[in-house]
Amino acid sequence: MAPDLPIYLDYQATTPVDPRVMRVMLPYFTEEFGNASSSDHVYGARAAEAVEKARIQVARLLHAKPEEIIFTSGATESNNLALLGVMERLSAQGDHLVTSATEHKAVLETARKLEKKNKLVTFLPVDRYGRVDSAGVDAAITEETVLISIMAANNEIGTIAPLEEIGAIARESGVLFHTDAAQAAGHIPLNVDAMKIDFASISGHKIYGPKGVGALYVKGSAPAARISALICGGGQERGIRSGTLNVPGIVGLGEALELAQREMAQENRRFRKWTELMFESFKEFYNTVSLNGHPTKRLAHNLNVCFPGIESKALIHVLRNHLSVSAGSACTTASTEPSHVLRAIGLENSLIYSSLRFGLGRFNSQEEIDYAIEKVQWGIEKLRKIQGVS
Repeated sequence: MAPDLPIYLDYQATTPVDPRVMRVMLPYFTEEFGNASSSDHVYGARAAEAVEKARIQVARLLHAKPEEIIFTSGATESNNLALLGVMERLSAQGDHLVTSATEHKAVLETARKLEKKNKLVTFLPVDRYGRVDSAGVDAAITEETVLISIMAANNEIGTIAPLEEIGAIARESGVLFHTDAAQAAGHIPLNVDAMKIDFASISGHKIYGPKGVGALYVKGSAPAARISALICGGGQERGIRSGTLNVPGIVGLGEALELAQREMAQENRRFRKWTELMFESFKEFYNTVSLNGHPTKRLAHNLNVCFPGIESKALIHVLRNHLSVSAGSACTTASTEPSHVLRAIGLENSLIYSSLRFGLGRFNSQEEIDYAIEKVQWGIEKLRKIQGVS
């Protein structure tokens, strides 16, 4: 008997809200609807207490202090706030940003905006696995360098960056270090102190929390000394991010990260077993298949593979009633341009357009993984018949 269709295998794009997260959120839409900034009365005070509890939960996952957590609308805003806010605040110290060619568009487009403001930006290359060379980071630093921004784990190919090495280089050089941790938070251990991270962006909807909420970790008890506000208003979030707080979303983010911290190791063992099974099975029926990204230093729930000669968009279309998978980042699926990540690791266009990303998640089952393997083979065989290839 087939599982419920189509099977969702695009957990890097977004995740469903965990029912346990939804349960703690629901009262803050109705009974506990107070404005967290209106703490003169019981309704506002309860909302403020819920926000502070979530702040502690987020901080605990990062090994940070609660006062170092600034709530935002998501990782895109957090990335913008980190890059634009730091480069503006510290403009008297320098005008140089170091980042990588494989960053999320929320970082790359912000970096290009900075270039238009006459800031200097170095886009570092990556190796064939999608990793930035820490020595290359070191070599890129100049007297004008203010900030380094390297993502913790890549959203397309799952490669994990050498955060501790980069953090050590940044700290030794007196340069601030930001990481886009949207794909990493709740999926791999993060310790901002040990990794010498100064800023970290996270997002709720990548970790079974709600959409439209995230956070920016800002090291130190005086965030305004390091970063300028982009949104002005009532001075919420220590003056860094004004606006009425999204209390239900913040509560959900905190609960989602607490659950992730508790279940991370167990989930990763299961995901790793499944991604290894899928890749080995793919090799059995399509021996030219190859893995995109690092073979071991990668997110356990990410599998990005290339089926040479098979157009990924065509395969996705054939499988659409059976599997929900993607050819790359959710932010660029409408674009006809080849993936900038796959191009950066050296793939030719024909191989880029033959690559498929499988994102596994908490609510998948062994039965679904077995079915997915079977249907991918079925889809490839169908396309090969259409192409007249036996």
